[in-house]
Amino acid sequence: MTPHEIAPMEARLVTELPEAGGWQFEPKWDGFRALVFRRGGAVEILSKSGKPLHRYFPEIVTMIEALDCQDVTLDGELILPIGGILSFDALQARLHPAPSRIRRLARETPAQLMLFDCLGLDGQDLIATPLHERRRHLEAFHRVHGGSALLLSHSTQEIEIARSWLGQGGGALDGVVAKQLDEPYRPGERAMLKVKQHRSADCVVGGFRRTKEGDGVASLLLGLYDDAGLLHHVGFTSGIAAGERRPLLATLEPLVAPPGFTGKAPGGASRWNNGAESAWEPLRAGLVVEVLYDQVTGERFRHGTKLLRWRPDKAPTQCHMEQLVHPVRPAELSTLKHA
Repeated sequence: MTPHEIAPMEARLVTELPEAGGWQFEPKWDGFRALVFRRGGAVEILSKSGKPLHRYFPEIVTMIEALDCQDVTLDGELILPIGGILSFDALQARLHPAPSRIRRLARETPAQLMLFDCLGLDGQDLIATPLHERRRHLEAFHRVHGGSALLLSHSTQEIEIARSWLGQGGGALDGVVAKQLDEPYRPGERAMLKVKQHRSADCVVGGFRRTKEGDGVASLLLGLYDDAGLLHHVGFTSGIAAGERRPLLATLEPLVAPPGFTGKAPGGASRWNNGAESAWEPLRAGLVVEVLYDQVTGERFRHGTKLLRWRPDKAPTQCHMEQLVHPVRPAELSTLKHA
């Protein structure tokens, strides 16, 4: 297969890891999924969607070019330590059109490649071989070529160790993936299982957005206080039952008052600062909700959150930024338990 004919094998979201035997568990790293190909002197790095990434990570290309291996296909995750932590923001900053900026960032904040599968090595196509054999080839490859920028992800067949990763991995982990040991690599299929890393936070409801019809609440805008006492917008939750959207609007409308957020505000202008109708309305800081979230990027929830419950027992001033779990420091990666 040529590089563009191989799509990454993907995972189906489940709530629990499989109990039965025959599974290999691996950390699901919080970075950019990448398929890496070397054919002679040519190196390509493709994203999960098939878009080329090699121009954005020249230091990874240089590293692969320097290997004493002319033919290899690897599956892994691009991760980037910066400022003492693994930074998803820094990865996103690489997707920039200016080559000069990319070269500068590659020198100042070099990325790493975390390996978790080997699909081809020295002319041998390994896609049809079972995972336990591919893992053996990957470990042998890493023993020879691994280094500070070419890392090998942990793996275990012990479910208790895998469960412990969900509790000890910090923000560097996006969850845990389960793969069947006897299965081949299945390009483009959701042939793996994944349990996502989730955490909860108590947040102030600093504003809301209406439904398209205007007669209900579409989403709640969430805020957390910093050390200076400013309330910053950190994300949203839209998991409101259809039958609760109108009654919730009746509860919120008497609380509408500027400014809502005294620090960073949601995107889109507020009618309270430009005199025009806007996409969101501010609330007096009085309501607190507990939400479930997965990852944090730049002091914000990266994705939408799940509303767990209202917290009438908690004061808004108790809702601080310190609740957010950030990526772990690179030195902590080696502390994960493994088989």
